[in-house]
Amino acid sequence: MKIGIVFAGQGAQYSGMGKDLYDAYPQAKKVFDLAGEQVKEWCFNGDEDTLKETHITQPTIYTTTMAAYEALLAEIDNQGLADKLETVALAGFSLGEYSALTAAGAIDEYSKGIDIVAKRGTLMKEAGQDADGNNIGAMAAGLGKRDKILELVEMAREDGILEGVNFNSPKQTVVAGDKAAVERFCAVAAENRVKAIPLSVSTAFHSPMMVPAAEKLKDVLLAADLKAPEQTVYADATADDIMRDYDGGNVGEYLTGMLARQAMSPVYWEEILNRFADNGVKAIIEVGPGHTLSGLTKKTLKGVTALNVENVETLNETMKQLKQLVEE
Repeated sequence: MKIGIVFAGQGAQYSGMGKDLYDAYPQAKKVFDLAGEQVKEWCFNGDEDTLKETHITQPTIYTTTMAAYEALLAEIDNQGLADKLETVALAGFSLGEYSALTAAGAIDEYSKGIDIVAKRGTLMKEAGQDADGNNIGAMAAGLGKRDKILELVEMAREDGILEGVNFNSPKQTVVAGDKAAVERFCAVAAENRVKAIPLSVSTAFHSPMMVPAAEKLKDVLLAADLKAPEQTVYADATADDIMRDYDGGNVGEYLTGMLARQAMSPVYWEEILNRFADNGVKAIIEVGPGHTLSGLTKKTLKGVTALNVENVETLNETMKQLKQLVEE
């Protein structure tokens, strides 16, 4: 049976994430132990405000996600499903793309991945602040057809930064930019009877505001000696195989360019989900805190089962449903 595996991005973090997986699975415990005591403390006991800080959010979600992935692999093996499941591709939403690349072997050590995303979080935080350390970016979710949301973006931008940055589903597009421009967008949306929901984030991810972070991120990624993925990974910035445009040469340099581009480019998640469906997947498993991506799968695709793994309970339920699907 064909499946897809997708990895969570920022926004679904919570205190206590990953703790029961840590206690139940040696494979998950190993990932957390590699991350270190500070990351474990943040994941298991961090308060809401602390976990919202992007330089903390990114390593904690990455660690929890990879621990959940290791637990999923262990259960697939334990329950004799390894030979019955074919993973068509992996994908990750924003930060989750680093988890997907780790699962595919492009980032070949968990400690290396944790270091990369921690530095990425710091660079993105700095890019979204002014000289006094105040956040200057914002994001909002527009609920409606993509064309309409993008039309409202054009109406609201004026001389500010404002772009559609996350194309999540047929009826949800997230916009990002400077605070004033996002406020104008919300006002214009209300005037046009379109619901716009301000998001609780620290800056304008995947917008032109992230260009300075993307440039500095290149040095971090080049030092990581990225490898060619051993599985197909759909890239956020293209909704296609991340290696599609690779024409030889240094793989690490190529992937560095793709991931730097990702930091300042839109996430084409709706297109990624459709690519999974076009390749015949019967289920898409979301790995990591929360179930945001599972919700988007349900809103976008018919006939594809959306599953998620973030703790022992959801892992057990996912395994139960996978068995049923395999037997159908």
